[in-house]
Amino acid sequence: MTAVNEPFERQVEAILRRYLQQNRLAEPTEVELSEISGRMWTLVAERGLPPPLASDEVGSPGELSAAEVGPMVDRVIQGSELHSDLLDPVRQLIKACFYREFTICRDSYREISGDGVCRRQRLTKALGRVSGSHCVDCPYWTALSPKDHGTKLEAEWVGDLREFAEHRSVFLPEDFRTLRQWLHAAARSDVFGRE
Repeated sequence: MTAVNEPFERQVEAILRRYLQQNRLAEPTEVELSEISGRMWTLVAERGLPPPLASDEVGSPGELSAAEVGPMVDRVIQGSELHSDLLDPVRQLIKACFYREFTICRDSYREISGDGVCRRQRLTKALGRVSGSHCVDCPYWTALSPKDHGTKLEAEWVGDLREFAEHRSVFLPEDFRTLRQWLHAAARSDVFGRE
């Protein structure tokens, strides 16, 4: 393992471990986690990260089709005994790596439905997301400090604030912030050694 891919792989492993634990799913072995994170790194190194925005650009949210994401997910979790448990978190991590950058949040984390609730502020929904209440490509992961991000989410909370306080690490996972910040910095540097 080189010094370049080690931080990326360790964050992917931490996120997958946390996701599986918080959903009370079986955990992969350390060897299996290392293989999965290594294949994720290989995919990122081959494909490259989306280019960063120029200073005068705001960008727009991007999407990847299911037809495009599916083979990448299969490639990353090939051979895993926990294949079905890893489908969603690996899919979300791939999207986090390859969605284009933008600077204006979609505000999905605070969209209120007709019944007066925000589905992303429900614990059951947040448990199924590696990024908690926020989108995997939300600009707040890199634009705000953990304290400011927490204050913002708390101010926008429409449900029970006690639930947010009790499950803050689910709604606003700091391991995911670390990955987003690494991806943000990596897109602005030559992490792959290309000219």
